[in-house]
Amino acid sequence: MPQTSLNLVNPLGLHARAASKFVNLAKTFESDVQLGKGDTDADGKSIMSVMLLAAPVGSEVRLSVTGPDEDEAFAALKDLIEQGFGELD
Repeated sequence: MPQTSLNLVNPLGLHARAASKFVNLAKTFESDVQLGKGDTDADGKSIMSVMLLAAPVGSEVRLSVTGPDEDEAFAALKDLIEQGFGELD
Protein backbone atom coordinates (compact mmCIF):
# COMPACT_ATOMS: atom_id res chain seq x y z
CA MET A 1 0.00 0.00 0.00
CA PRO A 2 1.82 3.13 -1.17
CA GLN A 3 1.27 6.20 0.99
CA THR A 4 2.80 9.64 1.44
CA SER A 5 2.19 13.12 2.78
CA LEU A 6 1.99 16.03 0.34
CA ASN A 7 1.52 19.78 0.61
CA LEU A 8 -1.19 21.45 -1.46
CA VAL A 9 0.49 24.01 -3.69
CA ASN A 10 -2.33 25.30 -5.87
CA PRO A 11 -3.56 28.78 -4.85
CA LEU A 12 -7.07 27.72 -3.77
CA GLY A 13 -6.19 24.42 -2.11
CA LEU A 14 -8.66 21.56 -2.32
CA HIS A 15 -11.63 23.57 -3.62
CA ALA A 16 -14.51 22.16 -5.70
CA ARG A 17 -12.73 22.02 -9.07
CA ALA A 18 -9.54 20.50 -7.64
CA ALA A 19 -11.52 17.98 -5.58
CA SER A 20 -13.51 17.04 -8.68
CA LYS A 21 -10.33 16.44 -10.68
CA PHE A 22 -8.95 14.27 -7.88
CA VAL A 23 -12.13 12.20 -7.48
CA ASN A 24 -12.64 11.75 -11.22
CA LEU A 25 -9.06 10.51 -11.60
CA ALA A 26 -9.38 8.24 -8.54
CA LYS A 27 -12.53 6.66 -10.01
CA THR A 28 -10.60 5.53 -13.09
CA PHE A 29 -8.73 3.04 -10.90
CA GLU A 30 -9.96 -0.13 -9.23
CA SER A 31 -7.97 0.48 -6.04
CA ASP A 32 -9.35 2.12 -2.90
CA VAL A 33 -8.09 5.68 -2.42
CA GLN A 34 -7.88 7.53 0.89
CA LEU A 35 -7.03 11.19 1.34
CA GLY A 36 -6.55 12.58 4.82
CA LYS A 37 -5.87 15.85 6.63
CA GLY A 38 -5.21 16.01 10.34
CA ASP A 39 -7.48 13.52 12.10
CA THR A 40 -9.90 13.31 9.16
CA ASP A 41 -9.77 10.68 6.43
CA ALA A 42 -11.81 10.83 3.25
CA ASP A 43 -12.87 8.33 0.62
CA GLY A 44 -10.91 9.57 -2.39
CA LYS A 45 -13.71 8.52 -4.72
CA SER A 46 -16.38 10.62 -2.97
CA ILE A 47 -16.56 14.32 -3.85
CA MET A 48 -18.43 15.15 -0.64
CA SER A 49 -15.93 13.27 1.50
CA VAL A 50 -12.95 14.98 -0.16
CA MET A 51 -14.57 18.45 0.05
CA LEU A 52 -15.16 17.98 3.80
CA LEU A 53 -11.39 17.92 4.33
CA ALA A 54 -11.50 21.73 3.83
CA ALA A 55 -7.81 21.83 2.91
CA PRO A 56 -6.49 25.28 1.91
CA VAL A 57 -3.21 25.98 0.13
CA GLY A 58 -0.24 24.83 2.20
CA SER A 59 -2.19 22.06 3.92
CA GLU A 60 -0.50 18.72 4.36
CA VAL A 61 -2.61 15.83 3.10
CA ARG A 62 -2.03 12.08 3.30
CA LEU A 63 -2.54 9.94 0.22
CA SER A 64 -2.83 6.16 0.44
CA VAL A 65 -3.93 3.66 -2.18
CA THR A 66 -4.74 -0.04 -1.78
CA GLY A 67 -5.68 -2.49 -4.51
CA PRO A 68 -4.71 -4.25 -7.71
CA ASP A 69 -3.59 -1.11 -9.56
CA GLU A 70 -2.34 0.76 -6.49
CA ASP A 71 1.06 1.74 -7.87
CA GLU A 72 -0.38 3.26 -11.04
CA ALA A 73 -3.18 5.01 -9.13
CA PHE A 74 -0.79 6.32 -6.47
CA ALA A 75 1.61 7.73 -9.07
CA ALA A 76 -1.16 9.46 -11.02
CA LEU A 77 -2.87 10.97 -7.97
CA LYS A 78 0.41 12.05 -6.38
CA ASP A 79 1.39 13.77 -9.64
CA LEU A 80 -1.98 15.55 -9.81
CA ILE A 81 -1.49 16.97 -6.31
CA GLU A 82 2.17 17.88 -6.87
CA GLN A 83 1.28 19.66 -10.11
CA GLY A 84 -1.32 21.80 -8.32
CA PHE A 85 -4.28 20.12 -10.03
CA GLY A 86 -3.23 21.86 -13.26
CA GLU A 87 -3.84 25.28 -11.69
CA LEU A 88 -0.27 26.56 -11.40
CA ASP A 89 0.93 29.23 -13.81
